[in-house]
Amino acid sequence: MNAMPKVMLLIDADNVSADVMEQAVHKVMTEHGHLHIRRAYCTAEVALKHQSLFKRLGVRPMVNLAAGKNSTDIALAVDAMDLAVSERPQVVYLVSSDSDFAPLVIRLREKGCRVCGIGQQGKTGDETTAAYDAFTDLQHQSKSARSSTTAAPSVPAARTAARKTAAKAAARSASNGAVSETASGAPSDAPAKTPRAKAAPATRKAAAKSAAKKSAKASAASEAAEFILQAVPALRDGTEVALNDVAQALRAAKLLGKHASSIKLFEKLPAEFAVLQHPDRIRWIGAPAP
Repeated sequence: MNAMPKVMLLIDADNVSADVMEQAVHKVMTEHGHLHIRRAYCTAEVALKHQSLFKRLGVRPMVNLAAGKNSTDIALAVDAMDLAVSERPQVVYLVSSDSDFAPLVIRLREKGCRVCGIGQQGKTGDETTAAYDAFTDLQHQSKSARSSTTAAPSVPAARTAARKTAAKAAARSASNGAVSETASGAPSDAPAKTPRAKAAPATRKAAAKSAAKKSAKASAASEAAEFILQAVPALRDGTEVALNDVAQALRAAKLLGKHASSIKLFEKLPAEFAVLQHPDRIRWIGAPAP
């Protein structure tokens, strides 16, 4: 049985934002299920500022007493080579948008490591990403953007609201229909208390309930679909998008939990989305015909 590969994560905490650091740790844990070494290199001020974050993520802060512009980068590079020799990790993740780490990346590869980079979107140049075996840009979310995302209604909440709205509308419609029928309708000498007459309101009530249920279901699907389309705009024109890409976008938009199944979500919306297999892809059925 093969042993788990050793995975090492080294963060240039002076270079990327706190939420990008957190996203990076979650990304690596999702991909590998474990992290043998987690270290963040920073000044004492940054370590103090992010101490609660480091505790929560299980990251060991490596405090550098700044002695020059690139002293933190050099501390990270020296430690990385020392760990590559002593711990022999198979995979190394460097979290930084700094292009100065290109020589380190090359040297780690020569030691037999697969080197993956994680940077902050908008700060990473093309010359930086080219040095790595793989590189991922993570989007920095400001506090206002995160609070706005948190405040946005989730798909289940949208469904509940849509159900209530549809039910009220259907009930109102049924009530208006009953009043109209009475006003235009039956002769004054019609038997008002026959069993059949008693059954009519119950029948109307059952029909209204059924209509409300159908209307709510359609409205809920439409609401949920709109949230999904906003998170994954590529679906709007009927393009088939890889399931993994869709799931990542939904998680980023807080519409899908970290460990929730994206397939189960789309199975609840069969009238809106098609789940295609081999490879797994998602297509919006409501896209306009070309």
